[in-house]
Formats: sequence, structure tokens, C-alpha cells
Amino acid sequence: MLLVLFRHIKNRGIDVINAWVIFVNALGFSCSEYVKERQLSSDLTVNHDLDNNDNFSPDDKWLVYDTRTPIGGIGACGTIEQINTVTGEKVILYHLPQNQAFGPGVGAVSYSHTSNEVAFIHGLLNCSEEQPYQQWRRTGVIVNTDHPNTPIWMDARDVTPPYTQGALRGGTHRHEWSGDGNWIGFTYNDALLQLQEEATGEIHNLRTIGVSRRGFPIGVATDSTGENFSGEWSSAIVVDVVPHPTPGSDQISRAAGDSWVGMHGYLTSNGSRQLARAFIGTVRDKNNQPVDEVFIVDIPEDITKEQKSRPLAGTVTTMPAPPEGAQQRRLTYTANSPHPGCEGIVRSSSDGQWLAFLAYDPQGIKQLFTISPQGNNLKQQTHHKTDVQSGVRWHPEKKEFYYVWNNSIVKKNVSENLHTVLTAPSSAPPTNLVWSHDGATIAFNREVSHKGLMTKQIFLINL
Repeated sequence: MLLVLFRHIKNRGIDVINAWVIFVNALGFSCSEYVKERQLSSDLTVNHDLDNNDNFSPDDKWLVYDTRTPIGGIGACGTIEQINTVTGEKVILYHLPQNQAFGPGVGAVSYSHTSNEVAFIHGLLNCSEEQPYQQWRRTGVIVNTDHPNTPIWMDARDVTPPYTQGALRGGTHRHEWSGDGNWIGFTYNDALLQLQEEATGEIHNLRTIGVSRRGFPIGVATDSTGENFSGEWSSAIVVDVVPHPTPGSDQISRAAGDSWVGMHGYLTSNGSRQLARAFIGTVRDKNNQPVDEVFIVDIPEDITKEQKSRPLAGTVTTMPAPPEGAQQRRLTYTANSPHPGCEGIVRSSSDGQWLAFLAYDPQGIKQLFTISPQGNNLKQQTHHKTDVQSGVRWHPEKKEFYYVWNNSIVKKNVSENLHTVLTAPSSAPPTNLVWSHDGATIAFNREVSHKGLMTKQIFLINL
């Protein structure tokens, strides 16, 4: 019997843990092969959207989320909440009582790793049906969870010439805290270039990436329209984008899917730590077709130094320029492969040694790959027969990453070939995985049906 059993295991490629489960069950014992899930949120009429951010409080007692609806999205969402990971108690952290379908809107909230602060998207307060929430009409707001409903306006906004260095002219999105809590990274769309795009019918408003730094408030004179306001942090765009990249070059027309490299940067060849963000940039191949590749941008400590003839605040017709010392590098070259392109949010291990992303194997199946911040040691990490469904979330300390495949959460060590399926496959796949700081719990979203309505609920697994 054992010989037949293990031939079956070998032929089907079943990993060691599942093989043990099959063996135990064959002997007539009861054994569960999956980690037990616990549904944390219970209000099935409301979404609890984790939005693939860092949602645990520093003490792991709370999870923060927004309540957007699938139809209305962030613009129609008026509430940021947190839920206790033990009791399920819910607390409203920020609420817009007069929010409408057109905005202002709040959403995509994340917790600081070091303090009781959350950051999220906030639409402009002068939103109307004529000027609704848009990618270029939003900003970043911080709320201290000990003082709910008290917004701290993070990035300043100035759309009036000659513009203000350290302020922005558009909208920030998906705010992510650095490991020390002193920086926030984001994606960005420019309002002035959107106006130019509407006027000319040509592409000008390109998504790119920026950062804000704590402790350097930027004052901007307010105006009667509500378009301009001051911010408590100083901001800069750090990635160059161009409307029409030269085919075959490393120029990009779009930057997104970004995250911090390591909790405290990555280790350089001289032994120092370099602050950086990894991201997906859209190049043009030799045939002028768009291809998404993995990039990295080194970020200088001082983001106030201008490059020669390239103003940090931008001009009427140009994007704010990256500061001196912001160096972007291309890490992947899939353009000439049979199945080109990379996807997802590029995620880094906590020590900054590895970057993980989605790309295609020679059979055209979406797999997970890793590469170093220097562009070395490219490795295909998964070898599934069907597409991987999500990017990775790294364990806070170990060289392990977790992802979704076959509607299950899967675990893999970066240096081993085996993977472990942790949760049972379900009709609604897990999404928006996020780790607790102590490395003991993964929270995630799953859609749940209630009276014909599907809402995102929060689930937990303890490891």
C-alpha cells in the first residue's frame, strides 16, 4: 500500500506536507491539511477593503481599511475604519458625512510601522459634479489614531505659477510608509499636464512615482477655488517618464506597482544602506510595442536639490523633475522573450536582498520571479501549471514569501523548490494579503455573499 501511495505522490508532484496528510488519512486517521481561517469582520453589508497595503498597527492589535463600494470606488467612499484583531471591535478613524458619489472620497489606507498613524487618499475638498474625484484631484492625508477625524494634510498642492518647490500639482495614491516612518512613497498624476492633454488631444498626463519626507512642512498660499493648500511633509517626484520612449531604450512612459526596497533600503557594494523604491516601468521594444519591466530608483536623503535646468516644481508644460541624486535603473529585460512583460507590485524582502514580481515562463504561464536590487540573480521561483494569481508578501523576518495560487494562499522559501498550500481552495480567492509585524498572522480579503450582495470581508490565518 505504501509503495502505491508514494508512487501516486511522486507522479502528481505533491509536496512533503500534503504527502504526509495523504499518508495519515490512508491509515484511517483524521487530519486537516490546511491552516484554519477565521473571519474577523462580520458586517456583511459593508466592504472592508485592505487594498494590498500595510494594514496592521505597530502592536498588531488593529487592522485599518476603507469601505469603498465596487461601483462608487474611492470617490464615493466616505469612511476609514479599523478593526480589533481579537475582539472584532470597529472604530471610525475618519468620516466625511457629506460625501457624494463624485467625492471628495477617501481610501487605500495604510498603517505606519512605527507609530499610531495611518495615511490614505483624500479627494479635494472642492469636489463637485463638474469637478469630481480624479487621479489628479486628490492628496495624501494622515490621521493619528489617538485623535480620529483630525486630518493632517501631508503633500502640499500648488497649481498656480510659478509653483512651489516641495509641493505637487496633482494627485497622490497608494501611500506607503518607509520602515522608519519618516518617508511615504506614492504614485502620482499631474493636474496641469491633464489640462494640457485635454487641450491638445496628445498624451501628457503620465503616471509616475514620488516620495514625501516628514519634518519639512511646505507653505502654499490658499486661493478662493480650494485648489492650493499647504502640507506638513515635503514632496518630490523621483521617476522620469516621457510620452514616447525611444524604441529599444530604457525610457519609460509609465511608472507604477511600486514599493520600498527593504525596511531600511538595500545594502550597496560599499556596505552602506540605500533608500530606494522598486517599480514597474513601461518601455517600448524595438518594434515600438509597450513592455512592462522591473525598475528601481535610488532616492537621495536630500530631495530639495535641483538638477541643472530641471525645476523640482515643474513648469506649465513639464512634469516636476526628480531631485539630484535620484537614479533609476532597469533590472529586467523580457522584451525579447516569447512572453514579454512583468506585472504586479514589486515587493522586497525585509532586508532588501530580493525583489519579487510576476512574469511569464516559457509556456506563457504567470509565475513569480526574484531578482536582486543590483539586477543580479534572476530566478524563477514558482513552477505551477496555471497562473499565479497575486504578487508576493514577504515574511517580516524570514526569506519566505506568500502568494495566491489556485484560489489558495501558498508559502515558499526563496532558496527551496517546494511550496506549501496553506488554505483550502475556495470559490472566492483570497486577495490583499498583509502580514502582522510579529510574523504570526496573515490578514486578507475574500468576497462573501449576503442576500445577493458580495462584499469584501477580512479573514485571518495564524501561523
